[in-house]
Amino acid sequence: MAPKQLRYDRMIDDAFRGVVRQALVEVVKNGLLGEHHFYITFETAHAGVDIPAHIYKQYPDTMTIVLQYQYWGLEVDDKKFEVTLSFNNRNERLVIPLAAITEFTDPSVGFKLAFQVRQEDGA
Repeated sequence: MAPKQLRYDRMIDDAFRGVVRQALVEVVKNGLLGEHHFYITFETAHAGVDIPAHIYKQYPDTMTIVLQYQYWGLEVDDKKFEVTLSFNNRNERLVIPLAAITEFTDPSVGFKLAFQVRQEDGA
């Protein structure tokens, strides 16, 4: 069923998620430059999120991660990013779809984006 009107809100949201993706791609290529660092908040129960069960138990709704000093193996594709972070001196791999992100902040430059989360089915 075709929508009755153009969904500019979704178009803008998708474009801004592209900004987040591009920022992460730049970090993959060049590392975090200067004082840049990211706070990324996401819905832990969103489809496609893959985090260890013990972390999900602590954060059953949302979680904020920080990419600054200790992160490893950052990978980014068109739909998601993956990163290894340390939790209680234990490295854990996280897979986070871009669609699960609710906030992206780079406090070093006062940059912040907030998103409406929706499942991939376009709901």
